[in-house]
Amino acid sequence: MPFLQYSHIIVSLITYLISRFIYYRLRKWKSSMPTNWPLFGMTPALLWNFNCFNDYITSVLKQNGGTFIWKGPWFFNMDILFISDPANYHYISTTNFHNYPKGPEFRETFDILGDGIFSCDDELWELHRKTTMSLFNRPGFLNLVEQTTWNDMEEKLLPVLDFMSAARGSKTNLQDIFQRLAFDTIFKLISDYDPKTLSVELPFNKFEVAFTKSEEALFVRNILPMCWWKLLKRFQLGDEKHLSDALKLSDEVAYKFINETREKQSEAYAIEKEQVDDLRLLTGFIREYSDQTRSFDDRDKFIKDTLLSLVFAGRDTTSSTLTSLFYLLAKNPIAKGKICEEIHTKLGIKEGEKWRKYGVKELEKLVYLQGALCEALRLFPAVPVNTKASVEVDTLPSGHQVRKNTKIFLCPYAMGRMETIWGQDCLEFKPERWISEQGGIKHVPSHKFTAFHTGPRACLGKKISLIQMKIVAATILYNYNVEVVDGHPITQSRSVMLQMKYGLMTSYKPNFVLVLEVCNLKAIIIQENKVVNETCSFSHQVTEQ
Repeated sequence: MPFLQYSHIIVSLITYLISRFIYYRLRKWKSSMPTNWPLFGMTPALLWNFNCFNDYITSVLKQNGGTFIWKGPWFFNMDILFISDPANYHYISTTNFHNYPKGPEFRETFDILGDGIFSCDDELWELHRKTTMSLFNRPGFLNLVEQTTWNDMEEKLLPVLDFMSAARGSKTNLQDIFQRLAFDTIFKLISDYDPKTLSVELPFNKFEVAFTKSEEALFVRNILPMCWWKLLKRFQLGDEKHLSDALKLSDEVAYKFINETREKQSEAYAIEKEQVDDLRLLTGFIREYSDQTRSFDDRDKFIKDTLLSLVFAGRDTTSSTLTSLFYLLAKNPIAKGKICEEIHTKLGIKEGEKWRKYGVKELEKLVYLQGALCEALRLFPAVPVNTKASVEVDTLPSGHQVRKNTKIFLCPYAMGRMETIWGQDCLEFKPERWISEQGGIKHVPSHKFTAFHTGPRACLGKKISLIQMKIVAATILYNYNVEVVDGHPITQSRSVMLQMKYGLMTSYKPNFVLVLEVCNLKAIIIQENKVVNETCSFSHQVTEQ
């Protein structure tokens, strides 16, 4: 029978095809490279690695030279161009800046930011940038930042940590502490209002919590097809319900501040009070935008959107970086000891001397501390992904073709973990890589160290945030020995901001004999000769389905 005669050939062919398929799938599984499935594109791989998004994308980019086109589901126009190549990053962010705005899709996805500086383009963005820069550069504003931050150290952070350290066995979520601190500080800089979220009682604040939930919801939006999250929004389901609640609450609070500030401006104040209030950001924005000849559909809404963008930036950048810093220092006691020694020697603190306020010039002496902050920002940038969209067809320096209206993800998180940029020790926490032979901070081009972004949309508050983080970090390290609780899970949250899903549980002990600890660490360095730093990625086993 003909069929029986050729059956062994058919079976052999089927076996060969199955074995080749299995071999191919195993190779893909090992390499983490996504499969471009019919109809679904590469979406299954993204969903499978949803909870470790940043690490998974990093592994894919490493295998593709820093540039990779992610194929989305058919008919949804969801192809995404992922980039961690410095040349392409620089080209998009600086060289051909005008061809790569945020775009209308970003504005619709991040509608909670309205017409704020992070979501708008063209003339509106230029107005935001010009106004914000002028307010940040006013004489006295930097002093206000210092004064407000130091006051929060004395009145908020130190009392809370004193209470926690006095309670033996007490464990505290340090990420939550930093978020509360940053939230209170930015609000006082904006409107002179203190939300008082950071106190010994750690009170529940629905506005502060709403911010966290909204950032998680925005991450999901940025990945899902727009038609899908819009359907969820229509029926107020899942994360969309949290986002709607956050939007209503933020509008309520922001408009309240705007009205109160405008009423204060119309009243007569003492000269001293006016001088202080003139430095507050809300007062400045109301005055600046009132003088603009540009026609606004709703001036108060425009100011509200501006303030919410500042709260997003002011709360999350510093809190995220400080959380990462103390996680890394807990894993690298040698680096921690060097910072403690630097604080004593560079600030001229005598043994047993009480901690006091230090000015910007004095804090600039803490070079190793700044190197540690830069390392934390390199490995764990507060904004792991920046979103852009192409206006016209283009060709990148790498030769990749960019179609019109292509969604682009610039990936600072992945860039900080590229051997081609930072060397084979890119996963190690080494503050020394930022220190020059002369003992100062090395200059690294902003298109390689992209934690503060680069080009015209680079972070305007970089100097302010570094001052705040130095004050907070130095204060804690001088007064306390902070340890991460053994066995505490370290996993990234699904959020547009880099946060730890379960926080950072820590314990505290007062630094009674800090000099002795530093001497012990010196002895360890001498004895060990070579210390291998612990790899500092949020480890995940990423796979693809």
